[in-house]
Amino acid sequence: MKSIFKNVALITMFSVLTRLLGFLFRIFLSRTIGAQALGLYQVALSIFMVLLTVVSSGFTLIISRMTASYRVSSDKKAIGSLVTTSVFIGLAVSIFLCLVILIFRNLFQNIFTDQNCMNILIILLPSLIFSSIYSVFRGAMWGSDNYFGLCVSELLEQIVKIVVCVLVLASGMTALQNAMAVAWSFTLSCFVSALFVVLLYFFYGGKMSKPTKIYKKVIRQSAPITGVRVLSSFTQPLVALILPARLMATGYTLEQAMSIYGVALGMTFPLLFLPSALIGSLATALVPDISMALVKNDNEHIEKRVKSSLMFAIFVSFMIVPVFIAIGDRIGLFLYDDALSGTLLQYSAWIMIPMGISNIASAILNSVGLEVKSFVNYVIGDVFMFLAIFILPQFVGINALIIGMGLSAVISSTLNILMLKKRLKIKVGLSKMLLTMILLSLPTVAITSFLSSIFAFIMPSFFNILLSGMIGVLIFVTLCMVFNVVNFSVYLVQFKEKFIKKKGKTAKIAVFFKKSRKKK
Repeated sequence: MKSIFKNVALITMFSVLTRLLGFLFRIFLSRTIGAQALGLYQVALSIFMVLLTVVSSGFTLIISRMTASYRVSSDKKAIGSLVTTSVFIGLAVSIFLCLVILIFRNLFQNIFTDQNCMNILIILLPSLIFSSIYSVFRGAMWGSDNYFGLCVSELLEQIVKIVVCVLVLASGMTALQNAMAVAWSFTLSCFVSALFVVLLYFFYGGKMSKPTKIYKKVIRQSAPITGVRVLSSFTQPLVALILPARLMATGYTLEQAMSIYGVALGMTFPLLFLPSALIGSLATALVPDISMALVKNDNEHIEKRVKSSLMFAIFVSFMIVPVFIAIGDRIGLFLYDDALSGTLLQYSAWIMIPMGISNIASAILNSVGLEVKSFVNYVIGDVFMFLAIFILPQFVGINALIIGMGLSAVISSTLNILMLKKRLKIKVGLSKMLLTMILLSLPTVAITSFLSSIFAFIMPSFFNILLSGMIGVLIFVTLCMVFNVVNFSVYLVQFKEKFIKKKGKTAKIAVFFKKSRKKK
């Protein structure tokens, strides 16, 4: 079994680059098309993501699992049949969904607060077909541990999206035209990434075999997962429909409500997903790793992965939280020239911690076949979020979304951890680590904020944010080492052992070649 750390390192490297490009792209969009256009696009995209979940989520995970299990027995023919069958299923479902939206267009149009969102949704529809193909081949490569191909395809998709959008956008365009231009760039990028991943699959020796009755197994196993994720994907579109309406009920105009929603969803909250560049990489590598361990009944390996992964997710999240709390206002002004986005970032930074735990816990639950039970926990958390965004806007405005998302993440992540402990019968022991890191975050926030205030008098905003942010992270990591919250020495010893082992192999090879030359 390949080292999961190598896979995480590879995924992280590409993920950071891809997310960095996406982050810069969002800054470009916010400054170019404005908050209103960004809000229109986000609302249409939230509905589209529900449709995308139908054609991608269940297939990708099940194909990954089944491919990983077939690899244990080296059954390449079964993998080829699995891919072919899944492509037909994906195409049939995606085409059907497109036809439903087009035929009942007037009905769906009434869902949106702003009916211009329907035009944007129609532009996004071809992406369903492209994504259905992409998800099948992505799942096969994922299950085969071919992370390089996956990472390159995702990076290419991001690059195409940015290039097309930059070329299409022009000055003097209306908010609707700008939002439609962004939608076109999304659709074209999905086409390119789908074509690329198909070519890459065959390049790495993948094959497609004659479809068999395996389609029954694919549908039977993917249907519950798809159903769970479709229901969970309704969260964002419901928020996109309810929150602007509730803001309007408190006195905001339609334009103001869409603009505030655009600031929150399009500017602030993407920053909260920065830790997922690392956490998401680990979650991606965990699924086939734990799936293969289950086939081999390697319980010790599973327990070790669960504990280390959860601790890693918490540590990575906490490194960024104090920085955002301390200088979030400066970050918002520098990136988006928007004071509200910075204020929201400071208020919502803490959400990254339960979000990080939830990401890892969900990946582990998916690996051990507990998607449905995990979904129940997700629904329980979302109930509190919807109550918050329905009741609280009249008291706290857009901050109701922060409170709701925070409650949802805390409740669902806590329930998921309890479920993992019960299912795998392990002791996670996160309470002490969480409390210690919260206490260590307090001096980190104070020092980072103080230094940033001083730097503001002697250097530009960019260097102020960069330097104070780096110092903040360094302070927190140092405190964790001093109080032994994270045992870095364990990883250092493992690195030295691997280095010495590789060095020993290199020396043996050198001796072998010397002896060969002497014989000649």
